[in-house]
Amino acid sequence: MSGMNRRIVLASRPGAQASVDNFRLESVAIPTAGPGQVLVRHHFLSLDPYMRGRMSTAKSYAPPQPLDEVMIGGTAGEVVASQHPNYAVGDHVAGFGGWQEYALVEGPALAMLQYVDTRHVAVSAY
Repeated sequence: MSGMNRRIVLASRPGAQASVDNFRLESVAIPTAGPGQVLVRHHFLSLDPYMRGRMSTAKSYAPPQPLDEVMIGGTAGEVVASQHPNYAVGDHVAGFGGWQEYALVEGPALAMLQYVDTRHVAVSAY
């Protein structure tokens, strides 16, 4: 698949409040799914209060969000390329693909990818 993947990375740690200056929009090539991999195009992402804590290096139940990496977050979307026997192009899925349009999912992250049954509930509900 050709084209660009727009993604938001955490560029710096926020002070009292997070601002647009703490993030950076990047455009990189859309990855190609290789053996055992799934490429998901995100249609929705989750913005949750816990993310503010992840932007800090303060002791927490979860590790801090690394700087200069895609901001973590829940996502819901559609498989657009697959070289994994359990996922087909067109499957709707939810996972933790982060703040980006496309995510290449592989290895242990596949265990966190959940099928979404859109026959009864819209993918946006996930």
